[in-house]
Amino acid sequence: MEQYPLLIILGATASGKTKLAIELAKALETEIISADSRQVFKGMDIGTGKDLIEFYKADIPFHLIDIRAAGENYNVNSFKEDFYTVFTSIINKNKLPILCGGTGMYIHSLLQNHELTAVPNNESLRIALQGLDKSELEAKIKSYPESLTHHVDFSSAKRLIRAIEVADYLQNHTLEKVDRPVINPLVIGLVDELETRRAKITERLMRRLEGGLIEEVEKLIANGVPVAMLTFYGLEYKFVASYLMNEIDFLTLKERLTIAICQFAKRQMTFFRKMEKDGVKVEWLAADKEMISLKEEVLQHIKHQFELK
Repeated sequence: MEQYPLLIILGATASGKTKLAIELAKALETEIISADSRQVFKGMDIGTGKDLIEFYKADIPFHLIDIRAAGENYNVNSFKEDFYTVFTSIINKNKLPILCGGTGMYIHSLLQNHELTAVPNNESLRIALQGLDKSELEAKIKSYPESLTHHVDFSSAKRLIRAIEVADYLQNHTLEKVDRPVINPLVIGLVDELETRRAKITERLMRRLEGGLIEEVEKLIANGVPVAMLTFYGLEYKFVASYLMNEIDFLTLKERLTIAICQFAKRQMTFFRKMEKDGVKVEWLAADKEMISLKEEVLQHIKHQFELK
């Protein structure tokens, strides 16, 4: 069966993924696909770090950014459908697609081809489960047949709720298998030392706050995006919305948001390590290397894996 090459650049927030992807796209004369669950939304630019100016300056085609209105629903299955449409278009041009982002669930769904992402949301069931604590959710998921729960991630209440939703659906429905192009992935991971990562996050947050992040959230609210939805988007949008609602002051905003982003980066790395345990091979590179060295190292990996001349 024919396999199609895909270069994946992943890493925690602020690791420099986009800059590396752009340099590689220039060298390979190819296109970039975003794997970021929030960059799909229009008007959420500063808080999600879209780096659109960098794309335009480099004249690099990019995909799956600004494809939904803020406030719309978008999930793993939506991403997969959109990804394969773009992926097929790029490989038909005989180019090497570059997938770049930090949403591990999106990336993992492609590498493991999880059909379960096609299970639709069940809002009434979700509402019924919201009042249960983690131990009660664990007991609930264990009440389903093991054949429906072997995929379960017990790490959070949110994931347990989704697992119950999936198991409940599969009791009464059968998922159709969708034929997809078979991917031959080269996964490059960027990693920083803990203190370096924290310093990068702090510096970047200050640039965003000074560069219009608060005004961006104000505009989203003025355009009708509910505060509850901004809270759902998390991180910058959650805390800035709280600041705009006069629930916290500016100093508290900076302190809590810095901590929250650092915790998020830690969770990202934990997820990537879990991907490795699931059989995904990741070539980890030091994110603080000079860009030219990073680029050349990745190009050597590409040449070796895909036998390019």
